[in-house]
Amino acid sequence: MTLLLKPITRLSLFQTHFQINNNNNPRARATSVSCSWSHGAHKIVREFDPKIPIEKAITPPSSWYTDPSFYAFELDRVFYRGWQAVGYTEQIQEPRDFFSGRLGNVEFVVCREDNGKIAAFHNVCRHHASLLVSGSGKTSCFTCPYHGWTYGLNGELRKATRISGIEDFSINDFGLVPIKVATWGPFVLLNMDNEILQKDNIDTDNVASEWLGSSSELFSLNGVDTTLTYVCRREYIIECNWKVFCDNYLDGGYHVPFAHKGLASGLSLDSYTTSIFEKVSIQSAEGGSKEKEDDRLGSKAFYAFIYPNFMINRYGPWMDTNLAIPLGPRKCLVVFDYFLEASFKDDKAFIERSLADSEKVQMEDIRLCEGVQKGIESPAYSTGRYAPNVEKAMHHFHCLLYDNLIN
Repeated sequence: MTLLLKPITRLSLFQTHFQINNNNNPRARATSVSCSWSHGAHKIVREFDPKIPIEKAITPPSSWYTDPSFYAFELDRVFYRGWQAVGYTEQIQEPRDFFSGRLGNVEFVVCREDNGKIAAFHNVCRHHASLLVSGSGKTSCFTCPYHGWTYGLNGELRKATRISGIEDFSINDFGLVPIKVATWGPFVLLNMDNEILQKDNIDTDNVASEWLGSSSELFSLNGVDTTLTYVCRREYIIECNWKVFCDNYLDGGYHVPFAHKGLASGLSLDSYTTSIFEKVSIQSAEGGSKEKEDDRLGSKAFYAFIYPNFMINRYGPWMDTNLAIPLGPRKCLVVFDYFLEASFKDDKAFIERSLADSEKVQMEDIRLCEGVQKGIESPAYSTGRYAPNVEKAMHHFHCLLYDNLIN
């Protein structure tokens, strides 16, 4: 028997999730579970002191990059709070478009409803926890592949199959669990902290203030906008902690002349500068080959790191973004998305050459990062030091992590 249900009122995660199980509150449950490892993680956090100036500071201990309890702790404190970049508005340009993903233990789906509104939910059927969708595409509803429960794009439970005889069943307990969603420029952002209900309209200025702080105007001034054409995606699974990849990005070009000979020839490393903002650091450098009009690097490179794990690179006619997604204490997924100025979108030779050059750099970085992870796990290493003139952004990143983890 199939039961057709009326629309529901969307409730927060803490009002609906697992309510059928003795009205258990997941926040309380998560808190009780986390207490078993938070004490040890707090101790590890305190092994780094952000008050020591960079000239005298030591880096976070190797346990930040290896300890399983620390990894679980930072997922809760770093990734399940605040705005996180997860995708692009181009992925949901039209009504009924959707894309899905995973961050830590959170499976999510983002969609555009028929009325044009963007919505996001936990990608989990409320019946027996099957994932509803994978990848991206277009759909008029989310139908569970396991038992056929069906949800509207607004999260309402529309159809529950073969539940004749069920008792104590409340419609309002079984809609999809919402996630706060917002956009800034071409980016889609999620906020996993559902203590505050999703509003129909989230103030873009407030999102920009929370996500980018006082640096937001610099992104528009440096060509980070919605006029670029999406080209392609590349994904890399790297055998290193996600922070190793971020540290490598944030060393102020320190490793470039040693590890990226080709890239170094296209940049004027003497012009490298680093600017620090609230949760953002921006590195920039002049191009080293201005006479080549078709050079992919152009006359200036703009490298922005948005805490905790999102990187935006704008150079020549290109923009690429790097998202470092933690998969465990010693593994991460790094997602590269490439965008191009419209006037170059039909130049296939240029695109292929540019992507090949970029791929070479990524392979060089992967070797570096995997080597660093092995070194961090060695008994010969505990902590390191900073090069004060170039690694300011890395030190800033570690200080932000400390603030998130200790509070």
